[in-house]
Amino acid sequence: MNETETRAKIREIVKQFASENREPDASESLFESGMLDSFVLPEMVSALEEAFHICVPDADLNPRHFESLARIEAYVASRV
Repeated sequence: MNETETRAKIREIVKQFASENREPDASESLFESGMLDSFVLPEMVSALEEAFHICVPDADLNPRHFESLARIEAYVASRV
């Protein structure tokens, strides 16, 4: 999967769990904007694990790692 496909897949997954149906900026805080909350984080991370065949350790299950689309993309890239 190339960078463009990865980015599109991450956006698709975030949209599945977002409370708002809009395109966030890559650096926008998904939690501060209210698009995501900590309750959906474990489900979203599970979807990322499945989509990218990665394992997110419990220690990394922190909103800071998944704060924005850019951070999610960087995190996924570091785990692949």
